[in-house]
Amino acid sequence: MRIAAVASAFPPHYYEQETLLANLSRRWAGQRNGLARLASLHRNVLVGGRHLALPLEEYERLASWGDANDAWIRCAEDLGAAALEAALARADLAPRQVDALFFVSVTGIATPSMDARLVNRLGLPPHVTRVPIFGLGCVAGAAGLARAADHVRAYPDQVAALVSVELCSLTVQAEDRSVANFIATGLFGDGAAAAVVCGARARGGGPRAAHAGARTGGAASQAAAAGRAAAGSPGIVASRSVFYPGTEDVMGWEISERGFKVVLSADIPDLVRTHLRQDVDRFLHDHGLARGDVAAWICHPGGPRVLEAMEDALELPGGALDATWESLSRVGNLSSASVLLVLEEFLGPRRPPAGAHGLLLAMGPGFCSELVLLRW
Repeated sequence: MRIAAVASAFPPHYYEQETLLANLSRRWAGQRNGLARLASLHRNVLVGGRHLALPLEEYERLASWGDANDAWIRCAEDLGAAALEAALARADLAPRQVDALFFVSVTGIATPSMDARLVNRLGLPPHVTRVPIFGLGCVAGAAGLARAADHVRAYPDQVAALVSVELCSLTVQAEDRSVANFIATGLFGDGAAAAVVCGARARGGGPRAAHAGARTGGAASQAAAAGRAAAGSPGIVASRSVFYPGTEDVMGWEISERGFKVVLSADIPDLVRTHLRQDVDRFLHDHGLARGDVAAWICHPGGPRVLEAMEDALELPGGALDATWESLSRVGNLSSASVLLVLEEFLGPRRPPAGAHGLLLAMGPGFCSELVLLRW
């Protein structure tokens, strides 16, 4: 089974970090003692700018959680559809060829769930298996990819699609002056990503360029196209979930009539340093590998302190997380979508050579880790 394609989609409203900081400072002008801390935290997260679901001036018109969630439903459908259409096009697949649809988000809710809206909008087959997942937060991109792989492992002739949409700006609590909220308003952005996972016996699903070459050439060009497709599409070797008992208060939401209030503990980097190395080493060892055998580190951009803890814990060489750091700077932390944005880089300009191994990993509420072993 393999990842045939990954694609991302963003709302058109992009703002530099200093513009967002100025807007929040104006909104919170009555809290002068906290504005210096807000500015310091915004600059320390090393985010250059972010996409927002709505134009900046519209956020002050959101009078209730209901208003914010209605905006989430509208924008999530548009972005989710755009990301999935792009991923299917890159995989040279039509919507009717999708057998299972996994949808992950932690920034809004809907019943019927967003996957149902995507089925209607894109014309996915009526027999499609729908699996909406809420509550996994930042780890959900990796976990959703692993669950899609589980599906096609059980049904090797099928195609599974994963869609992640996170509109973090719609969860901001204007009354919350906590350090956690100050960090969240500087760190998290909005966007979507989709991945297409093909079973070992699934038809189609090669990169579009490879399929075009196969259609226009003879047997030799078909073989060459197949080789390019295999090199460009990493196989999913295995995955592992790890839960850390007694850590439920480290990350998540406090939910009230005002919506989602962020919970973000300062202990997260310490948990990374305590657990991640042994979890990664055990997982790799079970597949005859060590950290030195990993050519591509595809890590969720949790924030500077978390990334530094990952680099320290895993003793990574310089530059190993460049794609992750660059994603953080370019668009911020997009919760579950972020690790898929980093993965998109490794299916394109940063693609490792055929035969190379990669490790995709993320951590999130629970507290927990998800590890996915890839091979190009």
